Amino acid sequence: MDIGYARVSTHDQNLSLQKDALKNADCQEIYQDIASGAKTERPGLEEALAYLREGDTLVVWKLDRLGRSIQHLIQTIKSLNDRKIGFKSLQENIDTTTSGGKLIFHIFSALAEFERDLIGERTLAGLKAARARGRLGGRPSLLDKRQIDRMIEMYDEQKNTVAEICKIYSISRPSFYNYLNKRRKKEEQSLKK
Repeated sequence: MDIGYARVSTHDQNLSLQKDALKNADCQEIYQDIASGAKTERPGLEEALAYLREGDTLVVWKLDRLGRSIQHLIQTIKSLNDRKIGFKSLQENIDTTTSGGKLIFHIFSALAEFERDLIGERTLAGLKAARARGRLGGRPSLLDKRQIDRMIEMYDEQKNTVAEICKIYSISRPSFYNYLNKRRKKEEQSLKK
C-alpha cells in the first residue's frame, strides 16, 4: 500500500499541489503537516510512520518535504528500509523499491557520510592549528586565578556552604565543582612529579 506524506512550512502555503500529486500516485492514505522543515515535531509524519507496515511504501512529493536535513532524510529512509518499507519521491523520481532507487539512496548515504567525515577532519585541523597558536578553545573562565584560589580556600575552611560560595562568585554549582576538580587534578599531577 502506498502512503503519502505532504508538508508545507506555513499556514499561508497550500497543500493542494502535493495532495493532488500523491493521489495521482495512487496513495491510499495521505498524512500532512503544517510545520517548518527544521521542526522536530511533525505529528502527521509520526502518524504516517506508525501506520506503515512491511511491504508498504512512503511517498512524498519532494525529498525536502520529508527530511529536515540530508542526515535526517537518510536516517528516516534507512529506518524505513530496516522495516522493509519502500520510499518514493515523485519529483526526484527516486523509488527505493527498485534497484536504481536503492543505488541512488546509497550514493546519497555515501555522500552524506563523506561530508560528515570532511567536517570532522576540518574541525580537528582547525583545533590543532588554534592550539599551535596557543589558543585552547572553550568558554573563557568566569573567574581569575586569585578568585579561584580564594573560592577553594573558602570551601576548604568549611565556613561557607557550596551554595553560598556560588552566590558570592555568581557561578553555578557545576562551575564550582569544575573549578574544584581542575584544581585537585593539578595538585595531584604536581605531587606525582
